[in-house]
Amino acid sequence: MDSSIEEKPFLQECRDIIEGSFGVYLKLSQQIGDLVHQHAQMVNKAVQELYSLLILTGIHSKPDQGIFMQLLKPLSECIMSIQEFREKNRASSWFNHLSAISESIGALGWVTVSPTPAPFVKEMTDASTFYTNKVLVAYKEKDKTHTDWAKAWLQFLNDLQKYIRVYHTTGLVWNSRGTPATASASVRSGPGGPPPPPPPPADLFAEPGKGVAGDDTRSALLKELNRGTEITKGLKKISSDQQTHKNPALRSSGPTPYKAPSVSQPVVKSVAPPKPPKFELEGKKWMIEHQTGKKDLTVSDTEMSQSVNIYKCKDCLVVIKGKINSITVDSCTKLSLVFDDIVSVVEFVNCQNIQAQSMGAVPTVNVEKTDVVEIYLNAKSLNAEIVTAKSSSVNVSVPDANGDFVEHPIPEQFKSIWTGSSFKTEPADKAA
Repeated sequence: MDSSIEEKPFLQECRDIIEGSFGVYLKLSQQIGDLVHQHAQMVNKAVQELYSLLILTGIHSKPDQGIFMQLLKPLSECIMSIQEFREKNRASSWFNHLSAISESIGALGWVTVSPTPAPFVKEMTDASTFYTNKVLVAYKEKDKTHTDWAKAWLQFLNDLQKYIRVYHTTGLVWNSRGTPATASASVRSGPGGPPPPPPPPADLFAEPGKGVAGDDTRSALLKELNRGTEITKGLKKISSDQQTHKNPALRSSGPTPYKAPSVSQPVVKSVAPPKPPKFELEGKKWMIEHQTGKKDLTVSDTEMSQSVNIYKCKDCLVVIKGKINSITVDSCTKLSLVFDDIVSVVEFVNCQNIQAQSMGAVPTVNVEKTDVVEIYLNAKSLNAEIVTAKSSSVNVSVPDANGDFVEHPIPEQFKSIWTGSSFKTEPADKAA
């Protein structure tokens, strides 16, 4: 690789980001250590794969889609491993840290987005904010390393977005004067690829002067043709027992019947088997995962320091008794939740069709990327803050003077008006 390629402004700017905000994130991850550091090392590998791809765009012109997908494979595998790492450590005390990265690492896939890659990164940043805010709140008065860590990651995503707006506004830019990139194109040294295919057979009718071998072959052929009837003397003699008109046995056998070529069966991608259901206490976290159709999921032996994680459950009823710290419901469908007193928050993320009823006090209910939610508050939880983001059909029912529940929809649309110094945002009145 020509070392001068890395002197191009779009690569210099990328290195500045990697050594700047991303470097701060790596350094703080190392200081925090444990799973956060392991996760960061995986993220670093993904960023290096992205940088390697950008080098190729400075050398080559855009390949066809199939080749491009092959070039993207190392980066996509890194992204998948980062996300899987979070899933394998859901019970970890570092879950919010891991989720902040896992929810937004897809931003590195901006190279596949056109014509709006920068807004795509913005969406990934918003997804990360839900968890970085948790880190900021949890460590605000405890450890500045963690709050700086969260800010550094968000800064990296913001820097990446600005970089894309300048150098790749409508999509990944390639070198139009370069040769098309191939699947074997790489800026890293590695094991050699398979040997090249053998050369095609010589063209007997190629134009004169194209090579000595072609002339010799053509001359030999013409010499044989000029022999006339003499050419048949070189043919193999066939005896009587090998001739069908003199050997009846050969006629009875007949020609070999035509056999249709076998049609290859389409490759069916194997479906991963469902994960086994889980209902157990791991440390201070109750893990309720992969449950289906269960209407008797009850957590009763609880402590105020414990939390409950409900993940990928479908058509279930979960009852939480006693006072606990928090409840997180993630990627669930048709779930009913009943809980007593909550110290911090109840949150729903990536869910559909949720019913939740508070039997005690709850300070905050977070709803993000969730559709169709019914929340029932009792007299003790009327002061709860309901925070929603990217969600629809969220309704909150509160008791009236007679104890009957009255449903109130949470606004989904907002209007912003410029006041001269800032924007004032308020719910949009659909009835207007």
